[in-house]
Amino acid sequence: MASGIGVGACLTFIALLVVGTYSAAAGIASGGKQAVGLAKGAVPAAYQPLVQKWGNLCPALNPALLAAQLYTESGWKPDVVSNADARGIAQFIPETWARYGVDGDGDGDRDIWDPQDAIPSAASYDCVLAQDVKGVPGDPSDNMLAAYNAGPYRVIKAGGVPPISETQGYVKSIRSLEKSFARPVGRVAPSQQAAGAIYFAQKQLGTPYLWGGNGTPDQDGRFDCSGLTKAAYESVGIELPRVANDQYNAGPHPPRGELLPGDLVFFSDDLTNSRAIHHVGLYVGGGYMIDAPYTGAVVRFDKIDTPDYFGATRVTKDGAAALPDRTADAKSP
Repeated sequence: MASGIGVGACLTFIALLVVGTYSAAAGIASGGKQAVGLAKGAVPAAYQPLVQKWGNLCPALNPALLAAQLYTESGWKPDVVSNADARGIAQFIPETWARYGVDGDGDGDRDIWDPQDAIPSAASYDCVLAQDVKGVPGDPSDNMLAAYNAGPYRVIKAGGVPPISETQGYVKSIRSLEKSFARPVGRVAPSQQAAGAIYFAQKQLGTPYLWGGNGTPDQDGRFDCSGLTKAAYESVGIELPRVANDQYNAGPHPPRGELLPGDLVFFSDDLTNSRAIHHVGLYVGGGYMIDAPYTGAVVRFDKIDTPDYFGATRVTKDGAAALPDRTADAKSP
């Protein structure tokens, strides 16, 4: 990371940048139609061609929606097993796999653990369900996802997404996360909570870094990088995940030239894979962020334009709420 700059010397300068840049955001229109393409690095590079290809298998599906579903099911882990014995990156139950699994890579077998088979199978199964509920009133993609969660009969009987809280939550979560995986085709709408998050972060300037720090009294109010960004958005009513690479999926991804104060900015050891993100900060304008950089440093202003700059996320309340709970796997930062 670049060297920090003095808090006292730059606070007024950065404050002016924040006010000016944030005020300019008021004139920016909200983003355009959803893109079919995938956001940079949102899907690990090993799986991106598969998701891009198979995500276009039928009209009710798109690559971003398929990515959101796979991320929700497994977090891109090809060897995960759920308590219900759902297996692999697409979390198929063996009985469902026996009926709907496909040989996606054409090697002569159907391997539930192989993403080359499991990702095409997930898309294929989605499209089977979309056909099953074709003609049901409502959004075809919503009905497809509802059929995945509750079964096509319930969707047909209800005339749309059935009044089952789990199913309605599943559909809402996937559709919200879809926006995080889609490559924007227009400007991303400004955040309504950004100014409050920046205000919180500014009050922490000069606080010593603490690995695993959440800013609690027993930690003397100290933070690590993702603890700081989590607390900043928690102060305005948005609950982010604990670790940086999951925070990346809390909203759409504006390009570098369209950053606004309040955006989360990320840094990764692998610029093709958001799961390799190792650091996050809160953008304040003018090429600077507030961050908690490392042991021995303090919360400070740093430049964002470094070789490991990965990308940004404009946090939304719905996007953050849609993220799956991976608390058991969470490790700082």
